[in-house]
Amino acid sequence: MSRIIFFNIPAHGHTNPTLNVVRELVSRGHEVLYYSYDLFKEKIEATGATFVSCDSYDTQLQLSPKQAARMGKDLSLSTKVLVDTTLALGDAITQELIQLRPDCIVADSMALWGKAIARKLDIPFVSSTTTFAFNQHSAGLLKQSLGDFLRMILSMPQINRQLKRLQDHGYPFRSVLDILQNDDNTHTIVYTSPEFQPFSDTFSDKFSFVGPSIRPPVSTIKKIRPKLIYVSMGTVDNQMLPLYRRCIKAFADLDHQVILSIGTRVPPEAFGPLPDHISLFSYVDQIAVLQQADVFLTHCGMNSVSEGLYFGVPLVMLPQTPEQWAVARRVQQIHAGILLKKTDPKSIRAAVELLLSQTEYRESATQISASFHAAPGAAGAADKILSVCTRNG
Repeated sequence: MSRIIFFNIPAHGHTNPTLNVVRELVSRGHEVLYYSYDLFKEKIEATGATFVSCDSYDTQLQLSPKQAARMGKDLSLSTKVLVDTTLALGDAITQELIQLRPDCIVADSMALWGKAIARKLDIPFVSSTTTFAFNQHSAGLLKQSLGDFLRMILSMPQINRQLKRLQDHGYPFRSVLDILQNDDNTHTIVYTSPEFQPFSDTFSDKFSFVGPSIRPPVSTIKKIRPKLIYVSMGTVDNQMLPLYRRCIKAFADLDHQVILSIGTRVPPEAFGPLPDHISLFSYVDQIAVLQQADVFLTHCGMNSVSEGLYFGVPLVMLPQTPEQWAVARRVQQIHAGILLKKTDPKSIRAAVELLLSQTEYRESATQISASFHAAPGAAGAADKILSVCTRNG
């Protein structure tokens, strides 16, 4: 039996793909301790893993909403938060792990503290990557504007100060690239298929593209019209009342079922009376909806895109962060969706009608769906983790 430690950040999109992997490892008789946050305690314990709370050390949960929204766009702030959390968690957890003597550490690519502790204690390490894997080839999808590039250059002195803090505490990080990406010598699980991963053939054999981890639906959605349009801008930065109102206006006289998932920050009563074919919810079972959907208007979070494509649903895309833009560009490349360049009602309606009328988009989405279904999934990810434990045990 191996003892495996998981580390993750307080984000559903980074935690959910790991749960089936943990469940698979536990079912094979291995011990898993999962360091995370109280918000995720119930779902982690449901896998059979031992949950270990990080809340008392955490700095990320203390971010203001404005700072949280900047995390995906501001490299300087992101680096500071990751370093703050690593140093807050590092000393206490390092002592625990010296006693636990794990066979392997699996850490989300953004959970810098997992990689840092593994390096410091020389413990076999696997990166869990819920976005695309990025190297010199695939990084082109992250196209930076001139403004983004200048802001990065100006922030380098601050970033280098954060790196110095890590080095002063014995963590061997030499550059910001050590924080943000894995090289070809790092064992890495990527939750997508080789067909969807850009330039998958340029990564070493230490990268395992296992496909998305899709949970079963927990409810059923009744399709009451021939076509179903689903709108969701994710669970984080989704306070987008004007957009939702434009969607309602765009679809008001369409003969299609429309489901809008608006999150908990926008009260449903703010919209007033709705046409019978338009439903508005603070939360929906997205998997259940996508099993029935014909078009998905999405912010292009990796998990949402993977779930949509898993069910062969073409996408109308409205990305908000560099990472989401990278996902959107890849979907464009494979012709499984279109970018929404304007968000007025006329443009929203035109984009949806184009996807409904042009079969090539659904056909491309169906091809990627087939690659997801053919990927090794949670069992393949567990095999990868255990091979690292065995090879270094």
